[in-house]
Amino acid sequence: MQQTLKASVYGKVQGVGYRLFCKKMAKQFGLTGYAVNLPDGRVEVLVTGQEQALSKMIEALNQGPRFSVVAGVDVEPCKAEEKPGFMIG
Repeated sequence: MQQTLKASVYGKVQGVGYRLFCKKMAKQFGLTGYAVNLPDGRVEVLVTGQEQALSKMIEALNQGPRFSVVAGVDVEPCKAEEKPGFMIG
């Protein structure tokens, strides 16, 4: 069954390739969604897919790309968006 999660990632996550990392990981796990920088320095990530793939994505979000420093990830379930692929905003 498909589920959708919204994650709010904070720390040093802007200007370090974090959104591109999200796109790469989402593609690897077969997820759709988006990653967007927020004005307060966080990155918002919305992903839709199978539960096991979503778990792997959350693990990846907590690790981040090489130059990021993830201080935390807040995750909550939400309604799915009907957009194909993965968008970076």
